[in-house]
Amino acid sequence: MRDMLSVDWSSIPAPEDDGAARHLNNLRLPALALPSTSGAAVDLSALPGRSVVYIYPRTGRPDLPLLEGWDMTPGARGCTPQSCGFRDHAQELREAGVQQLFGLSTQDSAYQREAVERLHLPFALLSDAQGQLTRALNLPMFELNGARFLKRLTLIIRGGQIEQVFYPVFPPDRNALQVLAWLASHKA
Repeated sequence: MRDMLSVDWSSIPAPEDDGAARHLNNLRLPALALPSTSGAAVDLSALPGRSVVYIYPRTGRPDLPLLEGWDMTPGARGCTPQSCGFRDHAQELREAGVQQLFGLSTQDSAYQREAVERLHLPFALLSDAQGQLTRALNLPMFELNGARFLKRLTLIIRGGQIEQVFYPVFPPDRNALQVLAWLASHKA
């Protein structure tokens, strides 16, 4: 069983800002119902107040090997540490005015439920397994071993409109703190 939280970030290539998320600033979200691990569909465009959605390539599992080349692909490694960072700061995010917090990947909800349970996440993960949101927003992706994955980014959404984009996100375990710092200087 491998340790998915202990990562030496200095040994992993950092992603560079390739401009692939620049178009997302101030974009209105489309009305799409995304499946979630809570069992309810979530339409990000219809949520009131501020929401945070961290988007990640894929959650690994301790009982399965990493994909070949995963660690050396800039931005791939760190989904579990990122999720745990948001878990550990969920209460602070609520206190800072975040009404909804979600993680999102292209994995299906059944696969994501394992991560929610194993990591004790106090929020739901959203599935874009059908690629609806990915296509509608033209979310940045990368390819590895013939499969395509979402690049890691985080959105702050206010009343259905993207208010802030964090891209690239590195190291992912500090992303929740970056979001908290931004929220502190942009009170609702």
